[in-house]
Amino acid sequence: MFDVRLAGSVSPDGEVLHILWMNGGLSCDGESVALTAATQPSIEDIVLGSLPGLPTVALHWPFFDPESGPDGGPDSFIEWFHRAARGDLDPFILIVEGSVPNEANKPEGYWSGFGNDPETGQPVTTTEWLDRLAPRATAILAVGTCATYGGIHAMAGNPTGAMGVPDYLGWDWRSKADLPIVCVPGCPTHPDNLSETILHLLYQMAGQAPMIPLDEALRPRWLFEVTVHNGCDRAAYYDQSEFASAYDASTCLVKVGCWGQVVRCNVAKRGWINGVGGCPNVGGICIACTMPGFPDRFMPFMEPPTDAAPVATDPGLGGMVRTLRGFTVRKQRAPVPTP
Repeated sequence: MFDVRLAGSVSPDGEVLHILWMNGGLSCDGESVALTAATQPSIEDIVLGSLPGLPTVALHWPFFDPESGPDGGPDSFIEWFHRAARGDLDPFILIVEGSVPNEANKPEGYWSGFGNDPETGQPVTTTEWLDRLAPRATAILAVGTCATYGGIHAMAGNPTGAMGVPDYLGWDWRSKADLPIVCVPGCPTHPDNLSETILHLLYQMAGQAPMIPLDEALRPRWLFEVTVHNGCDRAAYYDQSEFASAYDASTCLVKVGCWGQVVRCNVAKRGWINGVGGCPNVGGICIACTMPGFPDRFMPFMEPPTDAAPVATDPGLGGMVRTLRGFTVRKQRAPVPTP
């Protein structure tokens, strides 16, 4: 069992669960920014131990780490990763942000790196870090669509050969604790989906939660088991064949390019921050950013989807649905007879 302290500290029995956050892949740091907006729980709740039963968390994150000095200094940030690679840091969760480029598809140079190798002085590439750290990690969490499935950098024609962590390590990969890769996609990922997944993993490491349930795309099942359409407050308009022709309408957005009928994501139901916002809730179409194959499989954007569920219900059926709902509304508004 562990208890909770700031990065770099240890509990009396010496047990600390380290979180190594690597954003050395091809990335915009969107997931790091998103995590700062999480509220259920917040990253402060996790690191400061505001929730009962959490293990000791030592978070080594470029956005927040008390020990974040320069390479070679007494509080070197990158030294935590070298320690983990040497086997001197155990247990630890490796969080990967950004897609993994193919470093073998060019004659020279490198696509992305994270810190320098102390022996050679040369940058350590993203793939080298994964090769060094994955065999020693207790768990690996890929965050954002770039790290999970390749994302924007894996679009057709991109020279980097970018891929997701499961593509690089293997979709059947298991950690030394026999845990699969856990993926929390999104461009960027939903703040609370990310913090909630981290929380579940921490409780799992402490023996207080069961194995995290994952779907076929390695996503936490309870967060990605239903479609955007299922949770959308515009869904009734679809049933009634009332479709928006512009983005300033309050009706169903499927005819202006929304992929919500086939995309598994909870943003319409959960909102973005504190239940407020979320793509269709504020008039934005769903562009399928939580799905494998994004963006190529879901382009062109802002045009009626061709491979989604039927774009429109039968006009006659829509009219019938509106009529029947009208009867129900009028009945509910009618005064209740006095006995």
